[in-house]
Amino acid sequence: MSGDVNFYKGYESFKGYQTPDLKSKHIDQFDREFWQPAQCRPEMHILEIGCGTGQFLRYLQAKDTENFAGIDHDASLGAHIHSDVADRFQATDVFEYLEMVSADRPLDRVAMFDVLEHFSIEEGAALLSAIARRLNTGGKIVVRVPNVASPWGLQYQFGDLTHKAAYTPGSMRQLALEAGLICRKTYPQIRGSRSRRFFQSILSSLLKKMLVDPPEIWTGNFIAVLERPED
Repeated sequence: MSGDVNFYKGYESFKGYQTPDLKSKHIDQFDREFWQPAQCRPEMHILEIGCGTGQFLRYLQAKDTENFAGIDHDASLGAHIHSDVADRFQATDVFEYLEMVSADRPLDRVAMFDVLEHFSIEEGAALLSAIARRLNTGGKIVVRVPNVASPWGLQYQFGDLTHKAAYTPGSMRQLALEAGLICRKTYPQIRGSRSRRFFQSILSSLLKKMLVDPPEIWTGNFIAVLERPED
């Protein structure tokens, strides 16, 4: 048996698309993972690449963001985007969309949550380079990916057969340099209840003392803030 397999063909069933809620815990999470580390303001021009069912778009609306949009390659997502932000969603190719971003209104912030790993390393470098060309000077990209430096990240990396690339905090810094960007910071994605986080921190501390080469970040996913430097 030969031929290419398209795992995106059944992706809607695999993911079980549903219109998402936006609760206070989600707002707190996006504040912690995106708004605060990227130093966002409501007047900024913000784009989410790979917006899925649009939960982050609803978050941007709740933050009174004036100019925001979300794009995804999967047109079937349109049926699951909340009506409040349906006009902010567009099913399109990311490279074609970036070509249409006006030089008079460049992007200030770009969010990619669980997206970059769906591109090969070469495609990812090309994508970040294309975004960088449409960013304001000092503009930032916030990227969240599985953390394959940690044993807890393997389930996220290999739990989806559409993933093409794997990243550690170190390789993310390398990718940023290739794309003409600066990786300003990398940090863990904090998830779970307070008690679970407490016991996980104890376990990570013990393992750090036992291992010769412990990971820089232990959590299953990590987040990076990439910035376009001054010309």
